[in-house]
Amino acid sequence: MKHIPLRMCIACRQMQPKDGLIKVVKSAQGTIAIDNTQKVSGRGAYICKSCNCIEKTIKKRLLNKSFSTNIAQEVYNGLEQQLK
Repeated sequence: MKHIPLRMCIACRQMQPKDGLIKVVKSAQGTIAIDNTQKVSGRGAYICKSCNCIEKTIKKRLLNKSFSTNIAQEVYNGLEQQLK
């Protein structure tokens, strides 16, 4: 039986398979971006691909809390693009 890695969504706090989530990563240089490949190293935050979780993340600015820093609006705009 193959191991399926689980990660917690920062919006709904539910454990989900890693490949079903959107990964936002903070690299060692401090840049924050959406990682569509799920292979970039660095501190990661995961969000369900559901509209509710993405909207909650944007509305409550949950990435700011996850990374303890101000996140550029472009990152949140990129999350809005995931809804389409």
